Amino acid sequence: MSDVLVPDVADLSRMLATAGAFSVPVHDVRLTPDDLDPAQIVAGDPVTSSLELGGGRGIWEITPGVVTDVERDELFVVLSGRATIAVEGGTTVEVGPGDVCLLAEGAKTTWIVHETLRKVYQAR
Repeated sequence: MSDVLVPDVADLSRMLATAGAFSVPVHDVRLTPDDLDPAQIVAGDPVTSSLELGGGRGIWEITPGVVTDVERDELFVVLSGRATIAVEGGTTVEVGPGDVCLLAEGAKTTWIVHETLRKVYQAR
């Protein structure tokens, strides 16, 4: 895998406004490690990383483990990896490569990540 760098969000926004389009090689782009609140970790030693593309859009990755979260209104597509997402008081979904998932604002979720999962997302 190559190590593709993407401009920071401000530069990317200017480029998008000027050019009208921007392409990101989602499997090869370098992500930045995120701070995962230890209180969210239920099992394992998961690590998250991301690349913010501006406007609530981005690429996000998580390594195997179990974490909890409170969701934003989000649409995402899984690029690689597999996970089970259980919504408190709701449904449980299995997601894998090519799957599109919608998350409801405020949903309390438990992510059981079986294989390192990378997704592209749009949240509001």
